[in-house]
Amino acid sequence: MGGRSKIGRILINAAIFILMEIAALSMLRNSSATQQFFITKGVHNVIAKVWGGAENIHYYFNLRQVNEALSRENFELNRRLSAFLEDVEKAKRDSLTTTYSFHDDYVYTPADIIKMSRNTQHNYIILSQGSDDGVKPQAGIITRNGVIGIVDAVSKHYSYAISFMNTSFSLSARLGREGAVGPLVWDGKSTDGALLREIPLQNRFEPGDTVFTSGHSSIFPPDIPVGITGESRIVNGATYEIDVKLLQDFSSVRYVTLVNNKGRKEIETLEKEAQHEK
Repeated sequence: MGGRSKIGRILINAAIFILMEIAALSMLRNSSATQQFFITKGVHNVIAKVWGGAENIHYYFNLRQVNEALSRENFELNRRLSAFLEDVEKAKRDSLTTTYSFHDDYVYTPADIIKMSRNTQHNYIILSQGSDDGVKPQAGIITRNGVIGIVDAVSKHYSYAISFMNTSFSLSARLGREGAVGPLVWDGKSTDGALLREIPLQNRFEPGDTVFTSGHSSIFPPDIPVGITGESRIVNGATYEIDVKLLQDFSSVRYVTLVNNKGRKEIETLEKEAQHEK
C-alpha cells in the first residue's frame, strides 16, 4: 500500500506541474510562430513523458499480478509432478509383489525406508513396518533390483535391519540359474559393488553373466536377480572371487518389500533336531 500512495503523490505533482505549464504557456500564446512551435513541442514532450510514466506504472502492477499467477501455477505443477513420481515409485514396489507372488511359501509386505546408513562398515536400515504389520525378525528385504538386507529386530511400528552394505552380511547366490553357488558379500567400498566368493575353478562364466539368489537360504526366494559379473581372480589357487555390480544402487533405494518364509521356523527346528541327534 505504501508503494501505491507514493506513486499517487508523484502523479498529483506531475498534474500540478502540467497545469502550471499550461497557465504559463497561455500567457505566451500571442508570441511569434517560431515561439509557438517550440512551446507546443515542449508541451507535447511533457505530456508524452507523463503518459509514458503512467503506462509504466500500469505495466508494473500488471506484471506483479502475472508473476504471482505464474508462481502459483509453478507450485501446482511441482505438486502434481511430486505426486506423479510418488505414484510411479509405489507402482514399481507393488509390481514387485506381483512378480514374486508365485512363491507361495512367502508372505510379501511393502515398506518404506525411514533411515539408512551408508558410511560405515556396519550399515543398517530402519523400515516403516513393525510387528503390528506382521513383520518378524529374519524377514528378507528385497526390491525389483535385488536384495537389500535382513530384518534383525522389530518394534510395534518399525523394523531394524542389517543392510547388505554390512561386512557381516552374506547372501547365498548363484552364477546364472544353473551355475555354481557361493557367498555374495559387499565389497566394503561402493554403493553398488559386491564380491561373489568360493566359486570352484571348474566352473565357466563370462563377464556380464547375471547373479541370482540361490534359494538355499530359508530367508530369500530363489532366482531374484541381484547383479552382473565383472572381473575375476583366483584365490589361494583353489576358487574364484568375482566382482559383481549390483543391480540395486543403495544410494537411490527408497521403497522395499519384506519377504517372510512361512516355513522358516519349521525348517530351522528340523535342522536343529538333526544336528542335535548327531
